Amino acid sequence: MVKCAVLIVAAGRGHRFGGEMPKQYRTLGDRMVLRRSLATFCAHPSVSCVRAVIHPDDLPLYQSAAADLPVLEPTFGGATRQDSVRLGLESLKQENPEIVLIHDGARPFVDFGVINRVLMQVKQGQGAIPALPVTDTLKAGKDENGNIVITRTVDRSGLYRVQTPQGFPYREILAAHEAVRGQELTDDAGVAEQAGMKIVLTTGSEDNFKITTQEDLKRAEILLKGKDDEIRTATGFDVHKFTDGTFVTLCGVQVPHDQKLEGHSDADVGLHALTDALLGAIGSGDIGLHFPPSDNKWKGADSAVFLKYAVHLINGLGGKILNADVTFICERPKIGAYRLAMIERLSELLNISASHISIKATTTEQLGFTGRKEGIAAQACVSVKM
Repeated sequence: MVKCAVLIVAAGRGHRFGGEMPKQYRTLGDRMVLRRSLATFCAHPSVSCVRAVIHPDDLPLYQSAAADLPVLEPTFGGATRQDSVRLGLESLKQENPEIVLIHDGARPFVDFGVINRVLMQVKQGQGAIPALPVTDTLKAGKDENGNIVITRTVDRSGLYRVQTPQGFPYREILAAHEAVRGQELTDDAGVAEQAGMKIVLTTGSEDNFKITTQEDLKRAEILLKGKDDEIRTATGFDVHKFTDGTFVTLCGVQVPHDQKLEGHSDADVGLHALTDALLGAIGSGDIGLHFPPSDNKWKGADSAVFLKYAVHLINGLGGKILNADVTFICERPKIGAYRLAMIERLSELLNISASHISIKATTTEQLGFTGRKEGIAAQACVSVKM
């Protein structure tokens, strides 16, 4: 998978917004504005890492906004947004991404559709920015004794309102920013243009506006209230084969058996299926995207790490897990004696009542690989309120 880093720029002081607290740390609904942006990118299946650029005075606020999210340590910004982006890009050298998305921390309603369209273009080796065509009539004017007088009508054809995230090949945009140090350009696409980089426009979203003034925050609050709660249901499925061993781990509980399950991690087929279901509920791909088996970091890992990660992503997005249902498909071992322990473990990991969790088991009447006692399959179903 192409390594994609996200840089969220949140070092501004919000002078136009007013007030003592920077706008990105104001509460919108039940979460800070910045947390909404961070959580969305953390949950995207194509994003490898997320880093924020912040003002050093805001570190305690940032730590509150980013709590429990799988983000890199923040880096501190500079005197201007352009300085902050350059410093952020330089801080990503150790991560060595192939592409980078640069997003305004005060755009809390960016969605996967906008992100996907930018990514598809950047993966072709070019810059890409989301934008919307200008639909209002444009007028040029000048001040005459305190009144703005129209001087001409501006042709709006070919004009667009640009948004973020703006995406670029990483090394190219880093070099472009370093080359224009000291100049003042309005956005990262302008920096890329100076370097002669090809940039394409993708379709943005009216909801993906930047909170700049108090009126913008009021608009965001109205938009949030208009979004009805939705219930998302998703499923997961996993299979592991038997190998030599003395127990199997199912939903975090060790079940004695004359064999174990083979896998890169602890091969907990129940937790793997459940993690996939949770990731599916938020459109975040599957467990292999976030924890690739090719990474030795996860060799022998406790699968509870994977499930907790998915839970944190959902919580970060403001979601609530309503229930979970897991069915094991196997001839052996018999799991009835361990079912309550599994439910208690899942209740702890998912932070929901045990009454909202079901563990079941069935056989395939000796048909197929499970019928031949070659392994165990599991399927999971979850409902998540967003």
